[in-house]
Amino acid sequence: MRELLRWSWRQLTSMRTALVLLLLLALAAVPGSVIPQEDVDSLDATRWKEAHETLTPIYERLGLFDVYGSPWFAAIYLLLVASLVGCIVPRTMVYARAIRKPPPAAPRNLSRLPDHTTYRTDAEPAAVLAAARAVLKRRGYRLRAEEDGPDPTATSAVSAERGYLREVGNLLFHLAVLVVLLGFALGGLFGYKGGVILVTGTPFANNPTQYDEFVPGSLFQADRMDDFRFTVDDFDVEWTTDGPRMGMARNFNADVRYREGDGEEEQYDLRVNHPLKIGGTELFLIGHGYAPVVTVRDGDGEIAYSGPTVFLPQGPDLLSFGVIKAPDAQPSQIGLEGFLYPTFILADGNPRNLYGAADNPLISLNVWTGDLNMDTGQSQSVYVLDKSKAEAVPGKNGQPQRIDLSIGETAELPDGLGSVTFEDMYSWQRIQISQTPGKQIALAGVVLALIGLMGSLFIRSRRVWVRATVTDVEGRAETMVEVAGLERSGGGDLRSVLDDLVEDLKGKS
Repeated sequence: MRELLRWSWRQLTSMRTALVLLLLLALAAVPGSVIPQEDVDSLDATRWKEAHETLTPIYERLGLFDVYGSPWFAAIYLLLVASLVGCIVPRTMVYARAIRKPPPAAPRNLSRLPDHTTYRTDAEPAAVLAAARAVLKRRGYRLRAEEDGPDPTATSAVSAERGYLREVGNLLFHLAVLVVLLGFALGGLFGYKGGVILVTGTPFANNPTQYDEFVPGSLFQADRMDDFRFTVDDFDVEWTTDGPRMGMARNFNADVRYREGDGEEEQYDLRVNHPLKIGGTELFLIGHGYAPVVTVRDGDGEIAYSGPTVFLPQGPDLLSFGVIKAPDAQPSQIGLEGFLYPTFILADGNPRNLYGAADNPLISLNVWTGDLNMDTGQSQSVYVLDKSKAEAVPGKNGQPQRIDLSIGETAELPDGLGSVTFEDMYSWQRIQISQTPGKQIALAGVVLALIGLMGSLFIRSRRVWVRATVTDVEGRAETMVEVAGLERSGGGDLRSVLDDLVEDLKGKS
């Protein structure tokens, strides 16, 4: 059993396993980018489930609507951390011992190395080796000088090595992956992320009860939330006026007025990819749409509902779908659902939306009456109309009643149910608010990873030997100089390095 555990640990902490786990982690994150996540956009996830009734139970069982909080994703994450720690610690100890060792002694036969060259000179071996030491040291090599005995005819050599930082780059890269994982873990444990849709002019206070969606970390504490309030005073959209993308939003920004704690009120131009940072919290502008102001009067003439209602865009042209509920209407509850056309046109008798600008807004609503199932005590989405106990109000020719209203128009409902008025239209903005304590740590890890990767790619690890031997040529003593090298990292042009070294030696000795 002990041997099995030891073998399992060796397999887990091997570099191959670490790479496989890193690949698995990347693959495991793919569903989180493709499938709507409940902790990111619960509404989008709900709509996806309604459109894919067959796949939904399978995906829920696999945890694909909450990938990053699923047990299998956490298992891969923790195994990767353990594997990286098991890889880095032993390699660091080995490297620490290796860096203190001098370069290895020159091999007995330098001519057997793949890259070697020789030349003869009248200079003394000591002068050749002194020149070699000076040249190699200037080039950043670490030296080990040696002489093979006191015999002047014996062989003397200089051993040199460079590229020790290449291994540092490898270790730094793997350490950086751990730092990135640590940063994400801190953000997931102590941070939070939430979203809110705000109609222009509506104030917001940073409190969990104010969010439409709020996803806290496992160790999140509400008293650590930054104290601030903000209001979107104005919202401006720049529309594309020509070309194939005519009518689509090219740029949009929100004029935000905010106050941190008891501080002075400040203003910020909130745009896409330009978040507002308040303390340790960031505010992102991630979407926008329209909220028509609709007033519903019941059969007694009393106002049963009035105010801006958020309609959700169905595409880039901002054709939007929305639901209006008037549960207090008398004599019967009233429900409305339908579409908002920001720029309404009729094409061949069919309603169409030209583009997203509010040049000719029109709402087209179907009317329902009866029990809207809002008294059961269960939560109900404001974007879904429960029609299980309600009936469609009949219109002309027995078709369901549909009312089409432009701003300022009123439609009377049949059978004395009341009336509907399209009063005005505001814009709304979707703001994502997040606090990620480990973000700076993750960023530092990414920077370290790039530095380590560049070091491992561009630093060449090589060894060079220079040997000077006294030889007798026709009764005259000459020095034969052998120069050889070994490229440890591969991919380098060692031959040109040796040629340059020989030229420097000839010039100095």
